[in-house]
Amino acid sequence: MKKTDSQLQHDVMAELEWEPAVDQAEIGVAVTDGVVTLTGYVKNFTEKLAAEKAVRRVAGVRAIAEEIKVRLASDSKTADHEIAKRILDMIAWTVSIPDDKIKVKVEHGWVTLSGTVDWFFQSNEARKAAARVSGVVGVTNLIDVKQLPARADIKDRIVSAFKRQADLDAAGVTVTTDGGTVKLSGKVHAWNERGIAERAAWSAPGVTKVEDHLTVQY
Repeated sequence: MKKTDSQLQHDVMAELEWEPAVDQAEIGVAVTDGVVTLTGYVKNFTEKLAAEKAVRRVAGVRAIAEEIKVRLASDSKTADHEIAKRILDMIAWTVSIPDDKIKVKVEHGWVTLSGTVDWFFQSNEARKAAARVSGVVGVTNLIDVKQLPARADIKDRIVSAFKRQADLDAAGVTVTTDGGTVKLSGKVHAWNERGIAERAAWSAPGVTKVEDHLTVQY
């Protein structure tokens, strides 16, 4: 009886795992109409030949498309699956990021982050962690912030931040919210007060965007 492509894929993977000269963990196997495509990386040309011979031993294989690349141990590890693994490790090591709520996709070095978190800073920290990994050419951050910001909470955070600084008064700052967007308006006495107000607004749960329309009144 003719094997299905899924059965053939299973048999090829089993044969590669059984072959002692091959590290099957770094090799991908795809099967279409009995044609086996091998992808991934091996440490040397001998291992590449051993993988090909192992596949030829499997009954039902009609042809082999061999796309395995030889990569020395000293070469940089920039395959998509390796980049994804390092990003997941970075996220797991960062205490402030809920790693169980974030998904990572890597395609040709471009990272797409998705999932849902409670705070904007968690989304931002995940983006920064992904951007630090070697081999990443860009990051698309699609992580949603679940909560909507409360205007009173943001105002309280700004007032508290101003109180921690000498001679600053938050009375001139007006806060409005529209979904996850916070708009700051009014007047402050110095440029650094604008920065304090912005950072305080970003620290509130649910904030995805801060529009600073504050003016400085000398």
